[in-house]
Amino acid sequence: MSRLMIVHTVGQLLRQWRKRRGLSQLDLAIAADVSARHVSLVETGKSTPSAAMIIRLADQLHVPLRDRNQLLLAAGFAPRYAQRPLDDTALAGALDAVRRVLQAHEPYPALVFDRRWNILMTNRAVEPFFAYVAPDLLRPPVNLVRLGLDPRGLASLVVNLADVRAVFRSRISRQLAAAPDPELAALYEELLSPVPDESTNERLDADVVLPMVVRVGGRELRLFSTITTFGTPMDITIEEIAVESYYPADSQSAAYFTR
Repeated sequence: MSRLMIVHTVGQLLRQWRKRRGLSQLDLAIAADVSARHVSLVETGKSTPSAAMIIRLADQLHVPLRDRNQLLLAAGFAPRYAQRPLDDTALAGALDAVRRVLQAHEPYPALVFDRRWNILMTNRAVEPFFAYVAPDLLRPPVNLVRLGLDPRGLASLVVNLADVRAVFRSRISRQLAAAPDPELAALYEELLSPVPDESTNERLDADVVLPMVVRVGGRELRLFSTITTFGTPMDITIEEIAVESYYPADSQSAAYFTR
């Protein structure tokens, strides 16, 4: 039996994005500087928007580039945004910038991951931690969430595992709310479904930034992280990568990396 394929019009897709963002037609119209009637006509299919109008509405709805291509295709236009491999010559400048960020962050760990949390690049400070990971978890694609939460990965080293899982859960929940993705949803169900008896570590409540506490070689390392993304990307690959940089949360942890 063949599977029924549901094909949405550009108006239906725009309506879905508008409702996902919690906006009324009037809200979207004001933000995009168009009439609410025009938004209504587009959504009901009574008016076919130009490519420029689609991009204009997508800007206000914060639609990812990958999904903007789907909007354009649904309206009969060619996709506007390319998706190149990270090592494509057209992305050489961006790739060089990422490498510089990774290298400049040494001796502290930093890595690059894609929209599904697959690790694309790391700096040298990450590599020693892989010695504690089961070899099959290091076969590409290496997933950061699985690496961090699997007992055969880094989970056995993480003292405040419940806190780390809660951070992953919050970040990926927001990501899925912003742009649904079946594979990411499956990852969430596999590793991040709430555990009834799991509680956060109360001794961390006084921290300004929630650290990840890792026990290595008989000592505890306290790390917090920041996320770096590209501003105004015009390529899907570049939009979907992020650099996570880890910093020591105390002088003892800093000494471990700088010794």
